[in-house]
Amino acid sequence: MNDENFFNKGLAREEWNQALTPDDHHRSGIRFARRVRLPRTAGLAAMFIPIAGVLVAQSVPGGWWLLLVGWAFVWPHLAWQLASRSADPHSSEIYNLKADAVIAGVWIGLMGVNALPTAALVVMIGMNMMGSGGLRLFSAGALITTVAAMVTLQLTGITPVYTSSPLQGWLTLPVLVLYPLLFAWVSYQTAVRLAEHKRRLELMSARDGMTGVYNRRHWEILLRNEFDNCRRHHRSATILLIDIDHFKNINDTWGHDIGDEAIIAITRQLQLTLRGSDLIGRFGGDEFAVIMSGTSPENAIAAMSRVHEGLAELTLAGAPQVKLCISVGVAPLTAPMGHYREWLKAADIALYKAKNAGRNRTEVAA
Repeated sequence: MNDENFFNKGLAREEWNQALTPDDHHRSGIRFARRVRLPRTAGLAAMFIPIAGVLVAQSVPGGWWLLLVGWAFVWPHLAWQLASRSADPHSSEIYNLKADAVIAGVWIGLMGVNALPTAALVVMIGMNMMGSGGLRLFSAGALITTVAAMVTLQLTGITPVYTSSPLQGWLTLPVLVLYPLLFAWVSYQTAVRLAEHKRRLELMSARDGMTGVYNRRHWEILLRNEFDNCRRHHRSATILLIDIDHFKNINDTWGHDIGDEAIIAITRQLQLTLRGSDLIGRFGGDEFAVIMSGTSPENAIAAMSRVHEGLAELTLAGAPQVKLCISVGVAPLTAPMGHYREWLKAADIALYKAKNAGRNRTEVAA
């Protein structure tokens, strides 16, 4: 395994930034539309009251009232249906947000840019835009709202008033106070879900799927860190490479199900016998590795003797005739080692020494 490729940050970014599959993209879009749904539903319903308070004073035609009722109470559910049924829910929801900006501009113009209801609408639409698409979408939404308001003023001939009556102020105040709190709560819930999702991804990227111990990639990162810490703080440490004896024969004779059972059984034996601080990794196939921090080779050999004894008494449920044995190579960290791969190589040589000496034994690097 090549260090330059294994720990290359550019390679890691490239792996994480691979294009989503169509199904992944669709599910992501649905989650996005669902996240917007609650703020839109609650916000538009809440805005019905302050906008109605202004329209009552202006005696607008009944058609505007029908539009207001539809926008406040029907449009949020229609927008969700349009997004959820779309082949590209994310893009569809972006169009819905821009439609929100257009209609908000219409209401701002129709209200004669009444200060407090206008401020509430601008805050609501601005937060939705910024939270959904950042500064770029926010800027587009602000421009759309401004143009829609100016066109509405021109077409209706309404003269801007700007000032709000005390009643209109009181009707708008709950929206100005409660909507940012609702938006913050939705953002918090999203952050919690993302943190949990990140934790699960990190766990999946670090653990072997079958055994639950560290996978080879993450174990080598831990080994590199242990090597650096031991050299820096002059600590001792020992690593072990472990191979299941005659594992190919077990697979060929009893099948891969029994082979998997053998791997899991040895993993459990290692976990039961070794310390909780010992870092167990699976190198793939039938090979394991262990980092024993602050441990001498003698103590490592003693620990592996207990593992050998435990395996001698172990039977597999699917094949009681099979006796599991392991070969172990032990390598303490020594001063001449200038790279952690030299440490790993020493353990590998000790492992082959154990195999060549008849297997089912532990050997220490010279």
